[in-house]
Amino acid sequence: MVAIWTSVVAVGGTLMGAVVTHLFQRLAASRAERFARSEALRQERTAAYASFAAAVEDYRHGQAGRWYRMREGRTEDAFIEARDEAHRLRTATRHVLYRVKLLTDDREAVLAAEQAYRCVRDVSTAQDQAEHDALDAGARQAIEEFITRAAPLTR
Repeated sequence: MVAIWTSVVAVGGTLMGAVVTHLFQRLAASRAERFARSEALRQERTAAYASFAAAVEDYRHGQAGRWYRMREGRTEDAFIEARDEAHRLRTATRHVLYRVKLLTDDREAVLAAEQAYRCVRDVSTAQDQAEHDALDAGARQAIEEFITRAAPLTR
């Protein structure tokens, strides 16, 4: 009879060990999956934020070129080329802005990205050099504010 109880305890212990091991492995797998997803999202956000910053800087440069060419004359080929390039850069910037919006839960980061886009868009509307310089400085500041707001989301 003792041998039977010993066997029952051994089988019970083995089954309990298998169940506990299964539960711990499930928890570990779930944790590893959550980590992998969060790491992939972090990397995607980092890429999107960096791409947006680069695109909006290029757009700012394009808007400045457009403004300077406009001062030289609206009918000249250089102005038309600069205007078309600024439009192309605007479109590229909007594409990356959409990625930022899709990947970001932080409303303040999205608002900062939208503000940077608006500030850069307005650079070419300046009436004189002083206004242009002020709008350009404001655009640079807005881009920096976006980076400052988005950086903690990538860590």
